[in-house]
Parts: sequence; structure tokens; C-alpha cells
Amino acid sequence: MKKSLLALAALGVFAGAAHAQSSVTLYGIIDAGFLYSNNSGGQKHAMNSGNLQGSRWGLRGTEDLGGGLKAIFVLENGFNVFNGQLGQGGDELGRQAYVGLSTAQFGTVTLGRQYDSVVDYTGAFEVGSQWASYFGAHPGDLDNLNNSNRVNNGIKFTSANYAGFTFGGLYSLGGNAGQFNRNQIWSVGLGYSQGSLQLGAGYLNVKDPNYSFFGNNATSRMATTASSTSNFPNSRVIGGYASAKTQQVIAAGGAYTFGAATIGATYSNTQFKDLGSEPGTGLTPVGGFTGGTGKFHNAEINFKYQLTPALLLGVAYDYTKGYGLSDAKYHQAMLGADYFLSKRTDLYIDGVYQHASGTDSTNRAAVASINGLSPSSTTNQVAALVGIRHKF
Repeated sequence: MKKSLLALAALGVFAGAAHAQSSVTLYGIIDAGFLYSNNSGGQKHAMNSGNLQGSRWGLRGTEDLGGGLKAIFVLENGFNVFNGQLGQGGDELGRQAYVGLSTAQFGTVTLGRQYDSVVDYTGAFEVGSQWASYFGAHPGDLDNLNNSNRVNNGIKFTSANYAGFTFGGLYSLGGNAGQFNRNQIWSVGLGYSQGSLQLGAGYLNVKDPNYSFFGNNATSRMATTASSTSNFPNSRVIGGYASAKTQQVIAAGGAYTFGAATIGATYSNTQFKDLGSEPGTGLTPVGGFTGGTGKFHNAEINFKYQLTPALLLGVAYDYTKGYGLSDAKYHQAMLGADYFLSKRTDLYIDGVYQHASGTDSTNRAAVASINGLSPSSTTNQVAALVGIRHKF
């Protein structure tokens, strides 16, 4: 009997040690609000999920392997809080799903469905990823700073922090036998954070974006064939460029905090190259010109002020200019307030106004097209949002 008790006690010690060396955390966000918008086939009043941040739940785990080496994983699901439907085109773990190894000395290598380096190193400086909701993202999220699209089949490296500097890169295998470059995605980025100053820059290169980046469902999976119609979002800002062979994004951003105030800015250059190269998109290249390139400059400046420990106020302006095959211009202004009831629960209100001019990617007179909304019937569009967010 004594031997049995000693054996059980020993097992308890070992189990406790194993538990201490590994952990799994359940986490999530529930974000729900009321949306008003105009000129989208009339006025629209709707309940809207995942505004400031996508509604989600996830599991995050680590295991200490010894010698400073850890195994890590993240499994993250997106959902609509109003009807329970899966997000990201219906993928069960559509937000993130990866596993890898990490060391404090060198960094982390992960495999799976992940974010690209433009998102990692510059996305946080855009107000659409802060207080303005995804309606405040750049028109059509043309540069993916708002993380509309994840990357499948990704191999990713993220460095350790070296005196404030971090860097990383991602490579996605296209998955087509005998066609090494087909559907290939790669990106690199660099960041710096020290005291009040934060800076970041990233580069993204996407082959066959209609299939590899936008896929059968926008924000979701890689297309299984190259015979589907256009998978680009319902946005006339970039929707006419689905036949491009390559999408390229160069982005940079930064923020500086002084007292209760923070001023930030982003710049991106996005190009859809070699239009007409992708069959099956159902679109004729703009102006019928095969081999042309649709290009955009985008610049944003933003300001936020912590008026009280509980109340944050924000204002921002974004300018998008098309060149190359179209000359569309989009002026966008954003206002917002975020009131924190606690560290985990807040109430928010946001407003977005956009004005368009020129000729857009479909070779028609440009109309306003706030991210996440149907294109306006005029050159102007407004969105207003009131909501609540809870984190657990």
C-alpha cells in the first residue's frame, strides 16, 4: 500500500512539472454594433459583427522543450455574433492556424495559415486596425493593411527583438505541381520600437492574386482551379484588376506618442501588374489593354488623444490616387471615440465619409466605395457605427 501511495505521489509531481512547462490559453473577442450607411442601394440599417476587431475565439499554446526552445501553436476562428455563422468565407479556423518553434535568442518559425509582413509591420499604424473599424480601412483595403486576406501554406520567420529592431518574412507555396511560381506569395518586413517612437515597413508580392490571395472566397481559401470567375471583392476601387498576373505592395508607417497624444501615418504603393494574364476572371482588362498595370498611391495621417484614462478620441484623413490605367481619387475622413468601461469592455462610435472622382478600375466614372460596403450610387458615401466590444 505504501509503495502504491509513493508511486501516485511521484506521478503527481511529474504531472505538475509537465503542466508547469506547457500551457494552453482560451481567448476571444465579441464585437457587435449598429451600422448606418447611405447610397448603397438606398439607406442601410444593419446589425454588424466584428467592427473594431473581428469577433473570434482561439487557442494559444506553448510547450517548453528545454534549452530555451519552445513549441507554439495558434488556432483561431472567426464568427458572426448575430447569426453564429463562420467568418473568412466559412473556414473553421479562417483567421489563423499555425504551429512552430520559438527561441528568445533568435526568433520564431511557424507553418500554416498566417498574416503577411505588410500586415505584421505596418498594419497597426492604419486607423482601420485601431479605433476607426474596418470601414475606416483604405478603400477596398487595396494594400491589405487591414488584413482582409490571410496567406495559406505559409512558412514564416519572425526575429527576436534586437535593441528595438525586429524583422521577418513569409513564403507561401503555390501548391501546383510542376508550376513552382504559380500562386506563390512572399513578403518581408522590418520594424523598430523604442520609447515613444514606432516604425515599420513591409513588401508583399502575390502571383495570380485572383486565385492565390482572394481565392474562391474573399478573405478565405486559395482557389482550387484557375477557371473560376473573378474572386476580387465587390469594390470598384480594385475589382477591375482581377486579371492581373501579380499584385505588389510596398508599405511603411509610423507613430509617435507625446503625453496623451499619438500622431501616426502610413504610405503604400500598390500595383496590379500584367493585366489580362489570368484567364477565367470574366473581366476584360481596363480599356482592353493587355499587359498594363493598375497602380495606386495611398497616404494616411491620423491622430488620437487619450482625453481621460477611459476615453479615447481619434481623427484621420486618407488619400488614394490611382495612376497607370486609371486616375481615380478617393478622399476619406474618419472620426471616432472609444470609451472603456473596463480593461476588457468598451463602447465605441465611428463615422466615415468618402468622396470619389476620376475613372476607376472598371473604366467607369469612380464612385465612393467605403471598405466593407457595396459601392455607392454616387461619388459620396457615409457610414456611421455604434457598438460594444468585449475581450476574454
